[in-house]
Amino acid sequence: MSKLPTAPGSTAVTAFLQQVASLPARPASHRPGRLIMAIDATASRQPTWDRACQLQGEMFGATRALGGLLIRLAYFRGFEEFAATPFLADAGELTRRMTGIACLGGQTQIGRVFQHALAETRRDRVHGLILIGDAVEEPLDPLCHQAGQLGLHGTPVFAFHEGGDPRARDAFRQFARVSGGAYAPFDAASAATLGELLRAVAVYAAGGRAALTRLPGEAARRIAGQLPAPG
Repeated sequence: MSKLPTAPGSTAVTAFLQQVASLPARPASHRPGRLIMAIDATASRQPTWDRACQLQGEMFGATRALGGLLIRLAYFRGFEEFAATPFLADAGELTRRMTGIACLGGQTQIGRVFQHALAETRRDRVHGLILIGDAVEEPLDPLCHQAGQLGLHGTPVFAFHEGGDPRARDAFRQFARVSGGAYAPFDAASAATLGELLRAVAVYAAGGRAALTRLPGEAARRIAGQLPAPG
């Protein structure tokens, strides 16, 4: 199995973007994919937050030929603070909103993330929920129940875990499994890995499983290989 690229300008990433650009466009009447990206913005998360800011344009660009993408940023930080942007179709606007937010110490609020995503997908389907974090400080069973409900509504959780906390790792794996999504680890030194994972999920949200399975690279294979078989 090939390794993920070590730099955004590598030939593997170039091939990835060229492959996305060559995918056939969806019918003009097809609505853009809707994706919620939820990031733990507690104090330890500032480096990853800054990295995610830099990746927004790549996510939007990777889906242009598939009919586009709408992304809502959700985050939690501090003392019970939870917020979310509107669904945005412009990478510059999303980046501007993100750069105005600083991480702040506090406990995880993954339950509020799932609750928010459930309320939104019940109104109008959300095609995927990305969860990026390094800790889980809430009871696991209620979180898994919420993640399972998201799966029933067609909103898989793509759980990307940073760091070596074994409890968080196991919890993120379970969120992905019960929702019909996918899990992947990354670390502070693997910005390219996170970029590939985010682009793969963006392509899935915009073009579905068929578009994802046509992408080259380990990240796309890792995610596609965990998704349930088509019914």
